[in-house]
Amino acid sequence: DPSKESDFEGHSIPFCVLGTFFLWFGWYGFNPGSTLSMHDKDTANLAGIVAVNTTLAPCVAGLLVFFLRAIVLPPRLLDVGAFCNGILAGLVSITAGCGFVKAWEAIIIGFIGGLIYQCASMLLKR
Repeated sequence: DPSKESDFEGHSIPFCVLGTFFLWFGWYGFNPGSTLSMHDKDTANLAGIVAVNTTLAPCVAGLLVFFLRAIVLPPRLLDVGAFCNGILAGLVSITAGCGFVKAWEAIIIGFIGGLIYQCASMLLKR
């Protein structure tokens, strides 16, 4: 029925959250693992910076989307699915530059990634 297509809801929010955590955990293998070595102090430090940036950007993006949907945008609901999508947007946005940015820059990248996700989501709903 075409009228019901726009009313699609996720089937299991706990599985959505679990899948998001699995992907996030895998990102820790991908991003810090992309340094390809930890044989000295400098490469170990780089892997640590990458892990920190891989944590900060998705946290900021997920929280931004969550609070935008809870406080600013109607219908003002606590949307856990959007929170998970915001986390994934933050992970995607930090992946390319995670070894070359500082922690404060990762926060800005996550913020921008969350905004882009939210804007794209609003455009798709129209």
